[in-house]
Amino acid sequence: MQTLDWIVIGAFFVALIGIIVWVVSQKSNDSADYFLGGRDATWIAIGASIFASNIGSEHLIGLAGAGASSGMAMAHWEIQGWMILILGWVFVPFYSRSMVFTMPEFLERRYNPQSRTILSVISLISYVLTKVAVTVYAGGLVFQQVFGIDSITIFGTEVDFFWVAAIGLVLITALYTIFGGMKSVLYTSVLQTPILLLGSLIILVLGFKALGGWDEMLRICSAKPVNEFGDTMTNLIRSNNDPDFPWLGALVGSAIIGFWYWCTDQFIVQRVLSGKNEKEARRGTIFGAYLKLLPVFLFLIPGMIAFALHQKYIGAGAEGFLPLLDNGNPNSDAAFPTLVAKLLPAGVKGLVVCGILAALMSSLASLFNSSAMLFTIDFYKRFRPETPEKKLVVIGQTATVVIVVLGILWIPIMRSVGDVLYTYLQDVQSVLAPGIAAAFLLGICWKRTSAQGGMWGLITGMIIGLTRLAAKIFYSNADGAADSLFKYVFYDLNWLFFCGWMLLVCLAVVVVVSLCTPAPEADKIRGLVFGTSTPEQRAATRASWNMWDVFHTAVILGITVAFYIYFW
Repeated sequence: MQTLDWIVIGAFFVALIGIIVWVVSQKSNDSADYFLGGRDATWIAIGASIFASNIGSEHLIGLAGAGASSGMAMAHWEIQGWMILILGWVFVPFYSRSMVFTMPEFLERRYNPQSRTILSVISLISYVLTKVAVTVYAGGLVFQQVFGIDSITIFGTEVDFFWVAAIGLVLITALYTIFGGMKSVLYTSVLQTPILLLGSLIILVLGFKALGGWDEMLRICSAKPVNEFGDTMTNLIRSNNDPDFPWLGALVGSAIIGFWYWCTDQFIVQRVLSGKNEKEARRGTIFGAYLKLLPVFLFLIPGMIAFALHQKYIGAGAEGFLPLLDNGNPNSDAAFPTLVAKLLPAGVKGLVVCGILAALMSSLASLFNSSAMLFTIDFYKRFRPETPEKKLVVIGQTATVVIVVLGILWIPIMRSVGDVLYTYLQDVQSVLAPGIAAAFLLGICWKRTSAQGGMWGLITGMIIGLTRLAAKIFYSNADGAADSLFKYVFYDLNWLFFCGWMLLVCLAVVVVVSLCTPAPEADKIRGLVFGTSTPEQRAATRASWNMWDVFHTAVILGITVAFYIYFW
């Protein structure tokens, strides 16, 4: 890092502070203003916030690392971003009519209070133990690589720079999230998103320049086999016998996880709930879907470039491009920060570091705000409904502080899993998604779905998911465990196929229980399920879109299909 880099980083923080000061000066008078930005966000702010919230350190480390280790396999999860369109076209009208703050609150409207509590608990635990801690953990690793600093001396004591970077990142982000609320998340995203895109684009261009272009990357990566069935790093669709990414499992599993994440997860849907109307919310999802086409090229392909450069360096008799692990293998997770450290000139490196900062801070800010909102609205306000609006804002700020502390306390445990961090996240999401997806999908599409049916679908998903995770921990540490049907189903079965079967089981439970229990009253589900909307509601929804929305939706779907065809 040279002087020019620090000047660029300083300018970024000055602009960020200016936005935050302006946002804080706009007083949050009630909980809707604090958590949803007053419900007046435009499509640009919504789309930018969706993208910036989604892109975190798990992309900078995990996705680039996946590109360096397994090639195009993880592209399924990124290209499934087209499902944001389902959020905009299908779910936005129902969410907007219900005027809810949170997804658990929507489930209470559709089902019962117990369903709300179950989803709130699942969401809060998953945010603290996975998203917050993992984003901070990976962020510390990124800055340790980029700055090349192992430790620094503070008050005469040598401290691991990882902790300085990680905790510093958390504190800065928490401060502006606590005081600015949802508006700070939305408006800082408008600054952070273009910087992140520009910085990553520079990495991509300079990486291709150093390597020799797109064709050279394909030549080197296509020579690297990934299984015994003839597939290479450049194959997106792999043999159904592939132990990690069978094509059927990858398509089904990524679709289930994508549906849960983009259409039902508070972390993403909260951006849409902040829209001033259905039109702005829908167009925000379309803009977000356009932006979501980019991570494959901005993060995964740079990881493949780093792998190709490593192979090329070794082939020329030089030291490899990537740093090595203790076992002598290249450290794939260091792909993106290594590209930053080795390829970028002064000034440009500072800009890309600002992009990394933008990704980490925006993702963390969204996590803090969503978690605080879940606690405040779904727990505190439910038990103390007479609480004044201004006090709810204070409760939300306090909850953010608690979540920050819990996330930091969990980091040492997350750090101990090291090189399996991204796999751990995938496993958690694959068992978290099916039960929630089943409850939302049938809840909106089938009028006969009863409160008990939706609730037991959630419970079934939670029980099966926790059993799967417990079995993985047990059998991973048990030597010589005897084969059994339980071991095959909950441990040996490919995680993607397990995700698909789990969805079917949860759907079956919802259907069977619903048919065995009383149907919901018409008044309770009016406007919340297909076929129950009033003529006025349908007219309002129809007036909120035109051919502009249809055209851009078709373009996004066309690009998605073209991508699958090219990398088949």
